[in-house]
Amino acid sequence: MSLHTPLPSNVRHGLASISGSFFIQNKTRDCGESHSYHTGHEVVSSLPLQMTLYFNVFFFPIWFISEVIMLELKYHLLPGYYQFLLVTAVTILTVIESLRLYLGYIGNLHEKVPELAGFLLLTLLIQMPLILFLLTDEKIIILPLEFVVHTIYIIFLKTELFVSFFVLKVMTRQLATQFYLQWTDDLESKVLPTQTKEHQNRGCMTEQQHNDALMY
Repeated sequence: MSLHTPLPSNVRHGLASISGSFFIQNKTRDCGESHSYHTGHEVVSSLPLQMTLYFNVFFFPIWFISEVIMLELKYHLLPGYYQFLLVTAVTILTVIESLRLYLGYIGNLHEKVPELAGFLLLTLLIQMPLILFLLTDEKIIILPLEFVVHTIYIIFLKTELFVSFFVLKVMTRQLATQFYLQWTDDLESKVLPTQTKEHQNRGCMTEQQHNDALMY
């Protein structure tokens, strides 16, 4: 049973295309040669990533409650624009974190390249800059409890960023290889014995076929 993904199909296709372009450096290498690949499915889900996500799920409510309490204590001491920035940052972090963790779970457990790529981008482009702002800007009056929970949170983010990058790299290449093997097997089954020469000169996979392979 496939899990529901919150990503629209065009977004999933774009993320798959980015992942394929970034991690598959030579899509046409050795297309005309014979290889002895294993056709069995190799599990590439990461246990360290899943454990980090698991503990992150339990830690985030603690971070959120701590941040709300600290914000209530210092809110009246902050300038108006910092009040707005702080409330906006906490709101964005909270909303994005729910989506980010869900994408990480289904991307890792079910080996979904678009979802894992989305998880990686949300971590790098949104969560990391916001938490660094909350941790380093002294004008927002960083309280001791805030410093502790922000430090723990950024450790989670850095670990997930590092591990998910390598998981996505392995997952992208493996799924592309599996699709290529299936593609060549299907092609060979349709080739007549008299067409051996034509079979040896067949073209390689297109970039669009690679992207389609990474979508599932």
